[in-house]
Amino acid sequence: MMNFQLNGRTALVTGSTRGIGLAIADMLEQYGARVIRHNSRVADLASSMETARLLDEAGPVDILVLNASVQHYRTVEDFNEDELAAQVNVNLRSGFQLIQGVLPGMRARRWGRVLSIGSVNQWKQSPRLAVYAATKSALSNLMQNCARTYAADGITFNTLAPGVIATDRNRNALADAATVETLLQRIPAGRFGTPEDCAGAALLLCSDAGAYITGTDIPVAGGMQL
Repeated sequence: MMNFQLNGRTALVTGSTRGIGLAIADMLEQYGARVIRHNSRVADLASSMETARLLDEAGPVDILVLNASVQHYRTVEDFNEDELAAQVNVNLRSGFQLIQGVLPGMRARRWGRVLSIGSVNQWKQSPRLAVYAATKSALSNLMQNCARTYAADGITFNTLAPGVIATDRNRNALADAATVETLLQRIPAGRFGTPEDCAGAALLLCSDAGAYITGTDIPVAGGMQL
């Protein structure tokens, strides 16, 4: 169990006041990390200036969890430029900027964990989540690139790809009985996930227990990716 302990580590978890981000932040804190919790009122990640301010205020970060994202249910035809920019900036650009900001300190300390929260849409795209899926795929690609580049520095880069998770953000989408029935038919486990289903895997990948795991893209989807 000592390999899971995070005493003395500082974690920055974006989008961590609800849902998956909250569960991960709570788990990391439970195992000893000092957790910096973020939401859009603390820093709007659509803005590169506010993202930079978040980095400055956070100070040295040992564990970076990229959870914050914007998700619009639109077909490609229905997107406007502002909606496209919001998803690209929050879901991808801010992740790149945050990684860029924490890397020097992690390399100097020769220890670091970067975890992005992707989506099962990376493999099975929903027509109404085209841009969301594209940004999550791009971030996963970036994580794999960094995993190979910085492995020798003691830094791991991994992605968790949740399936249908029962969070407040998905409440409206899961309010329709027909939608629920259709989705459940696609999930071999026969149920929707919970934020806590993601937190245990996150702890593994953010601790010494996962030191030899890097460049992975792990579905937490009850088999929905199959």
